[in-house]
Amino acid sequence: MARATLTIDLAAIAENWRRLATLCAPAETAAVVKADAYGLGVARVAPALWAAGARTFFTALPEEAATVREVLGPAAALYCFNGMAPGDAALLRAFDIRPLLNSPGQIAAARAAAAGEVSDAPLRCGLQLDTGMNRLGLEADELAAVLDDPRGLDGLAPDLVISHLACADDPADPMNAAQSAAFAAMTAHPRLSRLRRSLSATGGALLGPDWRHDLVRPGIGLYGGLPFAEAAPVVRLSVPILQIRAVAAGEAVGYGAAWRADRETRVATISAGYADGLIRAMGGRARVFHGGRALPALGRVSMDLITVDVTEAPGLAPGDALELLGPRQTIDALAGAAGTIGYEILTSLGSRYARRYEGGEAIPLAER
Repeated sequence: MARATLTIDLAAIAENWRRLATLCAPAETAAVVKADAYGLGVARVAPALWAAGARTFFTALPEEAATVREVLGPAAALYCFNGMAPGDAALLRAFDIRPLLNSPGQIAAARAAAAGEVSDAPLRCGLQLDTGMNRLGLEADELAAVLDDPRGLDGLAPDLVISHLACADDPADPMNAAQSAAFAAMTAHPRLSRLRRSLSATGGALLGPDWRHDLVRPGIGLYGGLPFAEAAPVVRLSVPILQIRAVAAGEAVGYGAAWRADRETRVATISAGYADGLIRAMGGRARVFHGGRALPALGRVSMDLITVDVTEAPGLAPGDALELLGPRQTIDALAGAAGTIGYEILTSLGSRYARRYEGGEAIPLAER
């Protein structure tokens, strides 16, 4: 078989959620399933998380949340980080999605949409605050203007207020404490007293109880990535060998003759490349594994192929598979070879892989 195989362990995802839920209790542990569950397939991942006990889910876009609603049924609480754009109101109502409104303009648009509807029910939503990251969220003065206006939230029913930490992967960074203090000050307004609060994703949840509040929102930690070092590995990537050849000393391999043999070398060409999310920058630095042996990648990663020095694994033959991701090489370790982060490796894994799912439970809609 000429296709690489990506194996996704749903039981490991569920176990990672349970470990975080136990650590963070009594705060609720939600699940971030944006970007198709970080590229692993939300239609399979979300039911596994539901079976583990997750009841609140976060996506980036309303359309992503609508897909989760179709998968999980009516009982799940769904929020979308990017809030709402003009024209989203019908979708939000139809699928009971709660936008996290993050600017005065979004609040005004949500109020206008609610006022123009036949329904008298307020639009369920959340509020997103900027505590120093300067990405999305209401600034302190913008929030105060909304809350000090008795009609500032007319037509809306917010039930959650969130912010996001910029440096949570470094517990010693003083910005964590500064953002925590800003969040406490901004949410002290009496009109927010009944709303649940959420400041932390995976990294913040690991900082300790002061950062957990009512709800934590792990994403990468569910899928086997840092900074949750205790996470069970979730993905394995097995790539078949297409060809093995003997390369004489002095001969070059791959585009640009970027690698040249200094001795006779057995070179295997394997069936994956940057079109499959194996980033070109890892060329010459990545490793692949056969059994417990690390084998160096050679030269440049091309669109569909990677070349590997298999001299130290003489029993290999075309059709055998090498492991790029798994217990011996995590997404973060492979990311180190590419000068990036595990998030990018995980979410870049392409559509050409043969995907296999292990573990996990599929819960019928009628039972949710």
